[in-house]
Amino acid sequence: MASSCTQLCLQCRHLLRSKKVAGTWQYSTQVRHCTTVTRVPTKVLNASSIIKGNHTTTQARQRWKQQMFCYSDLTAKHLAIESKEDKDIEELSSANVVAYKRPLLPIRDAVPVTESQMPLDLDAAEFSALEEISDEEAVSISVPSAMPPASTSLRDYVDQSETLSKLVQLGVNLWKLEQRPNVGSMLLRLNFNTDVAPRLLFLKDIGVEDSCFGYIVTHNPFILTESLENLQARVNYLKSKKFSSETVASMVSRAPYLLNFSVKRLDNRLGFYQQQLNLSASNTRNIVARLPRLLCGSLEPVKENLKVCGIELGFKENEIQQIVIAVPKVLTANKRKLTQIFDLLHNTMKVPHHLITKFPQVLNAKYLRISERHLFLEYVGKAQYDPTLPNYISLDRLVSLPDEIFCTELALATLEDFYLFQKTL
Repeated sequence: MASSCTQLCLQCRHLLRSKKVAGTWQYSTQVRHCTTVTRVPTKVLNASSIIKGNHTTTQARQRWKQQMFCYSDLTAKHLAIESKEDKDIEELSSANVVAYKRPLLPIRDAVPVTESQMPLDLDAAEFSALEEISDEEAVSISVPSAMPPASTSLRDYVDQSETLSKLVQLGVNLWKLEQRPNVGSMLLRLNFNTDVAPRLLFLKDIGVEDSCFGYIVTHNPFILTESLENLQARVNYLKSKKFSSETVASMVSRAPYLLNFSVKRLDNRLGFYQQQLNLSASNTRNIVARLPRLLCGSLEPVKENLKVCGIELGFKENEIQQIVIAVPKVLTANKRKLTQIFDLLHNTMKVPHHLITKFPQVLNAKYLRISERHLFLEYVGKAQYDPTLPNYISLDRLVSLPDEIFCTELALATLEDFYLFQKTL
């Protein structure tokens, strides 16, 4: 009995080894077949042949990689089968049981991938920077545009940003806005349809001309971030103070920051000018409508100029009131210029306060213009500013007339004489 079992075990071992040899032969045959199928010529062609589907260096490299993948895959599977068979032989020997194992089947995964089954983007992934391409393929290459990660100028973003391109079309000066901190990044975050367009339509509805949009946004880009409810509330307040719709539109066009201030601040500003200058409501509306930046700027220069006019220049309260109603710019004028012109008029030309009050436009004129004309009138003997005396010359005509009329009507001289005199100054 023992001898028969031993003989049966030896037969089983011989059978399994013979199947193992057959499997190894089949494996080597498959490897040779895979190598034979995937062998391609190594001739290097140009890029046009790549497009047409001919054999190329790139495809050769790809199929060589497929061959290696195929070889490594077959090797791994054969080693796994071989180890499993050895284990089975040991189990059968110990148990003296003969088992029948199926022969090794062809490995379908080892079949090489055809060119039509390859991924479309594999060729692009295998391109080398040193390979030659045709002119047609070079033209067909498209590079997607992207926002620059960082820039010191908004012009680098105009082509990619709809908001910036539309603002440029409206006349906005981006080079002015990019000089202000955080304004450029704010504009890039805005959406034209949801953020910009509704504010522009609101300005148009209250009467602002389309040609003023560029000026308003250039000087006050923050109006694009104000809520429409707040903008409408401020317009309603101005109309409640009896500013006409045309006046409100004109004020917004000339003072872009006007609608950025709250209703409370606008009310405080109107009350300040009315009380400080002792003006009526009508006169207050008049000076604010003519100079709307009075509601936007700081009050400190205004208070300073009022003190200068009253203390340093010696004007009375009613005279200051009359000057401001006629020339509101006096409230925001440069203090040095204001005192310099007054010194020329009052101390050099001997013009009294009441005549300056009667012609307050002279305080808004250029100092050099007044000085040159006065000196020329002195030179020709016509510097006479007293209305009670003959050959009286009013301050209004002195500063407002053009050079030719000034020479012929006031100085009774020629324009050439005036130009020659200017060269002596």
